[in-house]
Amino acid sequence: MRPTRRALILAAAGLPLALLPTTVAPELWVIWAGYGALLLAAVAVDAVFCRRARELDIEVTLPEHLYVDDPDGGEAVVRLALPTARAVTADVTLDLAERLEPAEPQRAELSANPVEVRLALRPKRRGPARIETLWVRFDAPLGLFCRTVRHPVDRVLKVSPNVRRVRGNALKFLSVRDARVGLKIEHYVGDGSEFSALREFSAGLDPRSIDWKASARHTRLLSREFRAERNHQIILGIDTGRLMAEPLAGAPLLDHAIHAALLLALVSLRQGDRVGFFPFAGKPGRLQPPRGGMGTLSSLTRLAGELRYSTEETNFTLSLTHLASRLPRRSLVVVFTDFVDSVTAELMVENLGRLGRRHLVVFVALLDPTLAEVADSRPRTLLDVDRSVVAASFQRERQLTLGRLRKAGIFAIDAPPARVGPRLIDRYLEIKRKEMI
Repeated sequence: MRPTRRALILAAAGLPLALLPTTVAPELWVIWAGYGALLLAAVAVDAVFCRRARELDIEVTLPEHLYVDDPDGGEAVVRLALPTARAVTADVTLDLAERLEPAEPQRAELSANPVEVRLALRPKRRGPARIETLWVRFDAPLGLFCRTVRHPVDRVLKVSPNVRRVRGNALKFLSVRDARVGLKIEHYVGDGSEFSALREFSAGLDPRSIDWKASARHTRLLSREFRAERNHQIILGIDTGRLMAEPLAGAPLLDHAIHAALLLALVSLRQGDRVGFFPFAGKPGRLQPPRGGMGTLSSLTRLAGELRYSTEETNFTLSLTHLASRLPRRSLVVVFTDFVDSVTAELMVENLGRLGRRHLVVFVALLDPTLAEVADSRPRTLLDVDRSVVAASFQRERQLTLGRLRKAGIFAIDAPPARVGPRLIDRYLEIKRKEMI
């Protein structure tokens, strides 16, 4: 138990009364003594009638999983009951690990009937997140004392990639016509090279699709139908180095990259392609061989959830050379990484260009929208001028590096976290239509 602010204010109010015997008249000490005795009696009564900690009934319910970069987040449901004749106001909060954002204290009215308090759980990073202690603080009847109850929780929750958002975004693409390339016959010229069937030629079809030998045998014009090829190899290369651990839009760059990669994996597996996984940083990680079928998504999600935030500098030479040596077949390699300027990106550009000589490479970087805002904002102070110049310099360096990648035949995507997934899927569908793999 500890005194409240009300008790301290009442005690401070007695100080002027204590000065009356020395400043006005000695016989006024009775007033000060009476005030002190009355205050001590009120404090004693408040302490006696304050509810004990053992009388508070506490039940904590936690979710099984939490998902990083989830707008809805999770909730801890706390049920409280306190046998009392009148409602008692209480503050409820949780001690959370560093991976979780601090929970805002919630206020509740405690009574004999159980009351529910919901505390938001918003993870900042993947991995195990510990919830240590629940704290409940409520006032005594007169509000001169408050009692703080410590209830140990000691639970570890698993924070995983946000698969729910990935599935929701994938449904938007699988519902459009372009997303069905490879799953059904398409009638676009050049959209497929794999023979599917013969059909009777009609006005509006491409005359180049006429099969003259089959038409001669059947004595009527027949045209070939084609469909896009399937069973391509797609490798998701995710950089887990130091730069990817930097936060952007509420989550580290690595987690945004994981969400975009899983979105591409879900759409690709639905298309009939095979998807592999390759993490790298200071040294190459273990290459998960490309596999098909929707069951592959579960293993990819598990592997992505196990990626750690590294403090190492990324070694593009060692990692991409190792990857190239493990891919005997031409594949679509999607590299998720980030860079600061053209100088530090020199080895990255060189090794991506070497990888692109045999494979089709898509480079994905995450753009910080605040960089353009700072560069385009009107400066009001000398510090604003410095910030604007530095931001504009970073923008020029970034565009220079992306231009070099495009000249090397690499598809470069540089978009904010909210747009990188759709941009990547659009590029993938375009590659499928044009059969560039």
